[in-house]
Amino acid sequence: MSNIFDFGEAVEGYDIKVLNEREARAGAGILFLAGFISFINCMVMENLFVTKIFVSVFLIEFIIEFIIRVLINPKFAPSLIIGRFMVNNQVPEYVGAAQKRFAWSIGLALAVFLLGLTIIFPSPTPAGEESLHNALVGLTCMTCLVFLYFEAVFGICLGCKIYHTFYKKKAQYCAGEVCENKDRQACQKHSTSQIVILIMFFVVLILSIASLTS
Repeated sequence: MSNIFDFGEAVEGYDIKVLNEREARAGAGILFLAGFISFINCMVMENLFVTKIFVSVFLIEFIIEFIIRVLINPKFAPSLIIGRFMVNNQVPEYVGAAQKRFAWSIGLALAVFLLGLTIIFPSPTPAGEESLHNALVGLTCMTCLVFLYFEAVFGICLGCKIYHTFYKKKAQYCAGEVCENKDRQACQKHSTSQIVILIMFFVVLILSIASLTS
C-alpha cells in the first residue's frame, strides 16, 4: 500500500526523492494539447451545449489527472504513463519531487476553480456580471495553458519558481540545474548583433501587423 500512495522515486545518488523531468515535460505537452484544443473549441464553436460537454470532459480528466499526481502517485497518472512511453529511450533528468508536487498542486487548484466557474456555477444572467465571469474563465484557462506550455516547451516549471516564495528551504535538483549558481557558457550568452537582430525582427513584425490592420 505504501508503494501505491507515494510521491517520487528513490534513486541511488540522490538524497531526496526525485522525478524524471523528461516524463513531466512530455505529460505537460499532452495536457497542453488537450487544453489548447478545448480553448480553441470554446472560441470558435457556436453550439454552447457541445462546448460545455467538451470542456466538462477535459476538466474532469484534468482534475482526475492532478488528483492522482498530487494525492496518490505520479507514476499512475495517465499523461505521465504516456510520457514515459514517449521518452523511455532518453536518459532520465532527475528533479526534486517536492517542488513538482507544489507545482502540480497549483494545477489542481486551477482546474477545480475552472470547473466551478464553468460547470458548477455557470455564467450569471446580468450582462456586466457575465462579461466579468467570462473574463475570469479566460484568464484561468490562459494561466493553465501558460504553465503547461513553459513546462513542455522551455522546460521551465513556473510552479517550481513560485515554490521558493512559500518555502524558505532551497529546492534541490531543479531542471537544467537552475537552482545552482553557475556561470553561463559561451553558447548561452547573447551577442550585441543577436540583440539588434531580435529588436529589428519585432519592429518589422509590429509594422507589418499595423499595416495589415490599418
